[in-house]
Amino acid sequence: MIESLERFKERVNRISRLGQIAALAGWDQQTYMPTGAAEARGEQMAVISEVIHELSVSDEMGALLGAAESDTAGLDEDTDEVRMLRVARRGFDLARKLPASLVADMSRHQSVAMGAWQEARSTNDFSKFAPALQITIDQVRESAGYLGYTNHIYDALIDQYEMGSSQAEIAAMYSDLTPHLVKLAAAIRAAAQVDDAAIHGDFPIATQKETTLKIVQALGYDLTRGRQDEAAHPFCTSFSRNDVRITTRYNAMFMQQALYASLHEAGHAMYEQGIPERFAGTPLSGAASLGIHESQSRLWENQVGRSRAFANYVFPILQTAYPETLSSSSPEAYYKAINRVESSLIRVEADEVTYNLHVALRFELECALLTGDLSIADLPEAWNARMKEYLGIEPPTNSVGVLQDVHWSIGLIGYFPTYTVGNLVSAQLWKTIREAIPDIDSNVESGNFAPLLGWLNKNVHSYGSKYLPGELVVKATGEPLKPAYYVEYLNAKYGEIYGL
Repeated sequence: MIESLERFKERVNRISRLGQIAALAGWDQQTYMPTGAAEARGEQMAVISEVIHELSVSDEMGALLGAAESDTAGLDEDTDEVRMLRVARRGFDLARKLPASLVADMSRHQSVAMGAWQEARSTNDFSKFAPALQITIDQVRESAGYLGYTNHIYDALIDQYEMGSSQAEIAAMYSDLTPHLVKLAAAIRAAAQVDDAAIHGDFPIATQKETTLKIVQALGYDLTRGRQDEAAHPFCTSFSRNDVRITTRYNAMFMQQALYASLHEAGHAMYEQGIPERFAGTPLSGAASLGIHESQSRLWENQVGRSRAFANYVFPILQTAYPETLSSSSPEAYYKAINRVESSLIRVEADEVTYNLHVALRFELECALLTGDLSIADLPEAWNARMKEYLGIEPPTNSVGVLQDVHWSIGLIGYFPTYTVGNLVSAQLWKTIREAIPDIDSNVESGNFAPLLGWLNKNVHSYGSKYLPGELVVKATGEPLKPAYYVEYLNAKYGEIYGL
């Protein structure tokens, strides 16, 4: 092995371990940390973020990277080593543009802002979060200025999560997709509504905790390398491929909330658990992009979890867990209940047809906040107006409106469109999977998820971040991303359910 490459990998591995420690502190903040510790945690996170940043952009790191690039110049372009150095170079060049002081300030503020968001959401008082959100927007604007952009400030942000994307491309994606979604939603509203009684009733939380964990373990989520806890907003976090944790949230009268949040986060977690050990501690140890990551969570949540085959598999488990509530229901009734299309207030509980309208709303509001066309003070009103325009409903409170998502409190501006990208990729992957595994439905119905997880491990997870998202889509499906597959999937599925 080339000595310069080994020295570079050793340095990156040490920085990676510090990042994992920071992630552990972040997980604790959202699960078990007392609320009064937010300020102290902010200071702790600021220190470790500043140290990580300084190590990552130091002259020594630049020299190590440059030497490794020079000494591997003759290697095949597709080797792990060359690909790893390309990912490292991109990350180094971007990080070097950001002052360490700004990185520390942003990290420090995220802890404070999250505490403010949690309090504002629990008390339905947007004014308790508004000042923190204003600081977040100001910091994001400043970071975008350092990162650089040509056409729109959003370009600098989306490129961090979905490499190579731009605000114009995202806007065009929604311009193309939204009319199809609006048309399908309108046709469904005109049809007879399906009954969703099967997912409402008395579902004891203790039983939900046990049952959801049993189901995600059956999918392939390895509990010897993971665990599930509770959080205000469900998430997945990875400290290594051997410690990947998920969270969910419970509603004693609405079983679907916890189950499908768990399916979603388990999809993320199985991706992280499936990244090869040889990539550990290197720039290839992550996902190709957040859109690709989201394709895994949405595929398990929707293409699998909301399929008729999965309903036939899971309903007997649920009926055993909740015999009194589900005694008079059936797998078919459950299948239709989990696929009921109805405008809803909460994005993470939205059906497949209307989900991306929630994301489009957030994308548009983020752009307006960043350009100054929308003020923080006017954000709740703008949120409610777009909810009325896109979904025909208006939030009765800010807690279920503008305050429902954690992302803005932790500085994730420019992130939301990756959810839609993930939906598009999941549909294309699912089409390919159905061709590669002709008996996928019978496998799912019988609870045999190994062939599906094995296919994803081989064709998506095993590459880590070795390839750009567009390259990975082509490798996995044989063609570039085609949004038409997602529209076809929705039309076929919901056309059958609603008799369109």
